[in-house]
Amino acid sequence: MYKQIILRKNKEESLLRRHPWVFSGAIDLIDDEISDGDIVSVFDSRNKFLASGHFQNATIAVRILTFEEIELNQSFYNKVLSEAIELRKTLGLFSKENSICRILHGEGDGLPGLIIDYYNGVAVIQCHSIGMYQSIELISVALQTVLGKSLKAVYSKSSETLHNKADIVDSFIFGTCKTPHKAKENGITFSIDWVTGQKTGFFIDQRENRKLLSKYAQNKKILNTFCYSGGFSLFALKAGANEVHSLDSSKKAIELTEQNVGLNKLEENHMTIVADAMEFMKTVDNSFDVIILDPPAFAKHRDKRHQAIQGYKRLNEMAIRSIRPGGIIFTFSCSQVVDKNLFTHTVIAAAISSGRKIRILEQLHQPADHPINAFHPEGEYLKGLVIQVS
Repeated sequence: MYKQIILRKNKEESLLRRHPWVFSGAIDLIDDEISDGDIVSVFDSRNKFLASGHFQNATIAVRILTFEEIELNQSFYNKVLSEAIELRKTLGLFSKENSICRILHGEGDGLPGLIIDYYNGVAVIQCHSIGMYQSIELISVALQTVLGKSLKAVYSKSSETLHNKADIVDSFIFGTCKTPHKAKENGITFSIDWVTGQKTGFFIDQRENRKLLSKYAQNKKILNTFCYSGGFSLFALKAGANEVHSLDSSKKAIELTEQNVGLNKLEENHMTIVADAMEFMKTVDNSFDVIILDPPAFAKHRDKRHQAIQGYKRLNEMAIRSIRPGGIIFTFSCSQVVDKNLFTHTVIAAAISSGRKIRILEQLHQPADHPINAFHPEGEYLKGLVIQVS
């Protein structure tokens, strides 16, 4: 049915374990005239069918979409999107109080190379493979079929993830909607701009961790570093924090935070700081009860991992040194190449260097609308700790 790829002898084990990637080094033979984005069928060295997926001339040569001999057509996308959206509805998303969620999380939902985020009637698609981008009309129709009248628009935002393809333009592919657009997370209103905002416009993966902060925030003085749109700050303010200081090196991020604070009428105990987080913490002297450390990924590739670990250690050591005795730190890493054990050991090393004792109160991770494919453990990228500092 599709063009064929033959694997080297004994290179099929990962596919038999349902891992969704084929690396280029495992390939023996490949049909002529296969282009980036083509659907290919993968066979073992004895010519037995294994799986089908999108081809790309890269280290990850094939992203697997199915382990069955089926056609990857409109019905296929309708079925996968229907199952993914039904899961989110089961989780209590798509509700009046929660109109922000991730509809489709790549390998975790069976469509490697595809991210779809949902903001109160608008689906924002971000493709990480040429094959998914070439399937975007099928994906859009599937969203319209499954969501029906509740879907106002579908926006394609893949120019930054497929930056080597000059012909990719971000635009609406169904309907239209002005930005900024209002949507709710656990009852708090956020202003979302998928056109100019980072990623698809919002960091959905911290939803449960922002809610958890409410438990620690009442009557506390809080520093939220790398605040971006102010998510943690808003939940702390709503929970009754005495003071919340939102810090980001980007003035645009601070303006977005102030906009969101104003939307929720929580300005009274809120202050903003435009500064580098590490430089600012040099000036802090045991004045905060709670500090949130949610930096961008310090490493996106394995060869930068050591550098990332040093960055996490410095950041956490400075926070541990500067917080009040008995204070709480929410600390995170979204670097996929730094696993949760390595991150925990890095935070412990920071505590040892600081000369202060810590206790781990909670271990944090990505929420259920960012599921991890059991056969693709690499999909676990967000990890965090809540620690208390003596």
